[in-house]
Amino acid sequence: MGNLGSVRKALEFVGGDLEVITDGAELAKFDVCILPGVGNFGEGIEHLQKRNFVNPIRDFVAQGKFFLGVCLGMQMLLESSEEAPGVPGLGIFKGAVKLFPDVGLKVPHMGWNQCNFRPGCLLGKHLLTDEYFYFVHSYYVEKSEEFTLGESEYILPFSAAIGKGNIYGVQFHPEKSQSAGLTLLRNFIDEAKLHNHL
Repeated sequence: MGNLGSVRKALEFVGGDLEVITDGAELAKFDVCILPGVGNFGEGIEHLQKRNFVNPIRDFVAQGKFFLGVCLGMQMLLESSEEAPGVPGLGIFKGAVKLFPDVGLKVPHMGWNQCNFRPGCLLGKHLLTDEYFYFVHSYYVEKSEEFTLGESEYILPFSAAIGKGNIYGVQFHPEKSQSAGLTLLRNFIDEAKLHNHL
C-alpha cells in the first residue's frame, strides 16, 4: 500500500539499514519500524490484518520501540476514519480521520505546503519552523494538544505531524519532499539509533 521503492531509497540515503517485511511475525526482531501507505483506509487496515501486523505493531510500540507512520500509515494509527466507516484503526492515537469539507477548493489536497513544527520537536530539527513538504490526501487528522507536533493548513488547520513518546506520524511524503524530507527522516533515524544504542 506504499511507495516502498522511493521510501527505501530515501532511508538508505540518510543511513538507514533496512529490510522490507511482509508478515507481522517478523516485526519483533527489529528496533525501528516505518509504515508507509497510500490509498484507502479500509484497504490499508485489511492489508495489515491479512499479514498479521495489527497486534505486532501494538506490541512493538508498547515496548518503546521507535515507529513512524507515513501518509496513510499515519492515519491508520488513529481509532477510525470517515473513509471507511465501521473499520477500526490501530487506536494508538485517539480520534478519527476526517474528510476535508467541501468549500469549493480542490480535494485531494495535493502539492507543496508548509508544516509548522512545535518548538523542540525532534522531527523538525535542522528544519525551518515553517518548512515545505509534499502532500497528497483527501482526509486529515484534526489538531490535538495531546499529539500534534506539526500543523499545516488547507481549508482548515490539521495535523501534519503527530507524536507521543516513541511513536510518530507524518501526513506528507518525506520521500517526495526533497532535502526537507530527507532531513526529517535522518532526524527520526538518528533519534531511534540514539534511543536504542544502535
